[in-house]
Amino acid sequence: MKTVTIDQRQLPALGIGTWEMGDDPADFDAEIAAIRAGLDAGLKVIDTAEMYGSGRSESLVGQAIQPYKRSDLYLISKVLPENASSKLMPASLKASLQRLQTDYLDLYLYHWRGSIPLAETVATLQDLKKQGYIRAWGVSNFDIDDMQELWQLPEGQNVAANEDLYNLETRGIEYSLLPWQRQHHLPLIAYSPLGRGPKMGSTMMQNPAVLEVAQKHQASAYQILLAWVTQQQDVLAIPKSSSADHLLANLKSLQIELTPSDLEKLEQAYPKPDHKEPLAIY
Repeated sequence: MKTVTIDQRQLPALGIGTWEMGDDPADFDAEIAAIRAGLDAGLKVIDTAEMYGSGRSESLVGQAIQPYKRSDLYLISKVLPENASSKLMPASLKASLQRLQTDYLDLYLYHWRGSIPLAETVATLQDLKKQGYIRAWGVSNFDIDDMQELWQLPEGQNVAANEDLYNLETRGIEYSLLPWQRQHHLPLIAYSPLGRGPKMGSTMMQNPAVLEVAQKHQASAYQILLAWVTQQQDVLAIPKSSSADHLLANLKSLQIELTPSDLEKLEQAYPKPDHKEPLAIY
């Protein structure tokens, strides 16, 4: 199984994303079952945020993880920019922990840049770590300029990961951000590794190159796209899946090893950017 190391913890290179989960009570049981199916199959990482459903996603995760030993899990949540101050963040984190029914997070992310000084946010994250409420902290939706600014802060190099949009057709971070992170040994958490779907204009699922590689490996297009992301160095993919069947199908992507010729086909279809692109935020 492909793995990624975050804050000295070796983890499967595939996690469980929960964006838009917990919103509809009619889907609650199926979403709980999906999360538990992934955990039962050996996944450890669950990614959520206080923003997702105004806390409903965290509440869903909190219920889903009750049968499991806490130390076997790796829980990630995120603080909104407006709550990322020394005054508001402790209460925001406490509310997240209550919804998740746990007394600590493995990784707490600053969801995206806001108006609060970055130095204040980092100092507060460090305090929460010292108090034991979080094991590590990181950032999300940071571009290279943000990372370079962070790196210059007194405690900025304690950042454990950056979470950004990354998939085969959205490769803007490869121009400068991803090389910078690798140079500084900072893992990437890739959200929307399957794109945003056909309704949002994604063409990957029907792309002839993707389908050709999928047929070769007797796999689905989804599995090939996830295999492409998790085969990248120091990248953890967190696709959302609200059904157990889909989540278990995703898990099979960790067993797929794309060959150099596979990678060449895929990259001809979706080339690496030759210039810096604006960072997309979700």
